[in-house]
Amino acid sequence: MSKHPIVAGHWSRFAFCLTVAGIMALAVPRAAPAQGAGGPAGGKIAPALSLAQIPPRPGLPLLTVINELGGVAHVFPTVANAAVFRSMGTEYDGGDPPLVYHSGGSVMAATVIYTILWVPSQLQNGGATGMPSKYRNLVKRLATDYPGHGIDNVATQYYEVAKYTAYIHNAGYNGGYYVDTSNYPASGCTDSATPGNCITDAQIQSEMQKVMSIKGWTGGLGHIFLLYTSSGEGSCFDSGSSECAYTQYCAYHSYIAGTPDTIYANLPFGNTTACQLSNEPSPNNDPEADAVMTGASHEITEARTDPLLND
Repeated sequence: MSKHPIVAGHWSRFAFCLTVAGIMALAVPRAAPAQGAGGPAGGKIAPALSLAQIPPRPGLPLLTVINELGGVAHVFPTVANAAVFRSMGTEYDGGDPPLVYHSGGSVMAATVIYTILWVPSQLQNGGATGMPSKYRNLVKRLATDYPGHGIDNVATQYYEVAKYTAYIHNAGYNGGYYVDTSNYPASGCTDSATPGNCITDAQIQSEMQKVMSIKGWTGGLGHIFLLYTSSGEGSCFDSGSSECAYTQYCAYHSYIAGTPDTIYANLPFGNTTACQLSNEPSPNNDPEADAVMTGASHEITEARTDPLLND
């Protein structure tokens, strides 16, 4: 049994997300010298690609989305949308999508993880909602188990270049959690999966800033805030409802510009139909919690490599 069963069994989905992460614009390690050396043995390092060198793929789901306020997010696609990328096969050179490095982008060298659980007594339309105690305990524990876990070793190959090459470290800690039982605001979007019960990214940001003020939490490149919503509540990144939970994404990460910037992830309630492969195991015997933690682990790693979505 794994010491940390919370993330055991999710590697296959997570690995796929890293495979398509080049489209999501993660940093690529191959353009940097090896740690503690002048470069890999044998010498030649393959050149990094820029987004301009990657031809557009008409008809593919969007993995980087922009809303009407100019906000940008990288999304963790639904099972259906992920299947579209799997169907591409060897269309990309070498059989895998290329990883992309933009010089000058930042990474999160170590990460403090904060957890916000938004669990009101009912949905906007008066329907029932909730978040079971086991689900709550598992997602809170993820913030403790993730830093230092083997899955976080994936991020240590990524780096930023300023005055010198600085790699991500497998380091960080749980910054704390908060349970908010206040009502959801009036539905700000109209999505097909959760009609009448939908919050926009602007409403999500407002909730996080409220909780940060209550708790005295601060942002910055070393911190990420994970917002989990309760059952039956959907979300859309834009008020036009073109990029929504359970139809386009299962989670996303973005940031609020400021001094300092605030890195965050939106994590709708775990949906085993839209966000979990049918044959995927549930290491914690809680499929809904394991589904949302698959998205959470992905968003933490993606945010670590590209917190400001410019790398």
